[in-house]
Amino acid sequence: MDREFDFVPQGDAGAPAGENPETGVALDELRTMLEETPPAAPEDEPAQPEKADEPFDFVRELYDWAHALVTSIIIVGLLFSFVARVIGVDGRSMEKTLFEDQKLIISKLLYTPKRGDIIVFTKKGIHEMLQGDQETDQPLVKRVIAVGGETVDINFETHQVFVDGALLDEPYIYEPTAHRSDVVFPQTVPKGHVFVMGDNRNMSADSRTSQVGMVDNRYILGRVLLRVWPLQDFGLVS
Repeated sequence: MDREFDFVPQGDAGAPAGENPETGVALDELRTMLEETPPAAPEDEPAQPEKADEPFDFVRELYDWAHALVTSIIIVGLLFSFVARVIGVDGRSMEKTLFEDQKLIISKLLYTPKRGDIIVFTKKGIHEMLQGDQETDQPLVKRVIAVGGETVDINFETHQVFVDGALLDEPYIYEPTAHRSDVVFPQTVPKGHVFVMGDNRNMSADSRTSQVGMVDNRYILGRVLLRVWPLQDFGLVS
């Protein structure tokens, strides 16, 4: 005679489904109790002892200041050598564009001279010739009238300036060009040089005199960009 066997799950056969047979607590209730129980608060970490102030090291402090000073001097030197520098105007030769004692910012960074630029350059002997001073490299400020390969001609009777046969329009000059010197025109500017004149044509020693002559591009300190002093004159220079 065949018998049927009923398999009973392990545990107390009398416990209801979903109930822990040992505690009599339903599994769903146990899960809810666990979820609602807040986590234990972390124990306070022990306080770290405060560090005592380190004694003042005068030698190290002095070294840090000296290092910062030397670095600043190097940076300023590089800026003045390759980016910009400040130049003062000495004399009346650039009136009505620039006036004595004005301070200018000039730069030679990636600069190639162009007609009409106002430049600062050095040339030994110029101030000795003009003022009886000892020979000096004091910078001069003038306007580029022509560059290498161009031919300059000046008609002192009509006060007209020509470059490669074309009459220049010069609204910047103080008065018509009447002053002549020992240079005979026309003159062709050598390569690598510029011909310069002051805007105050009759009060300027410039390329019209052989003591100044053509200016070698290598002696150009830079192009004038800004007036920075006095403050009321601040602005671009053209």
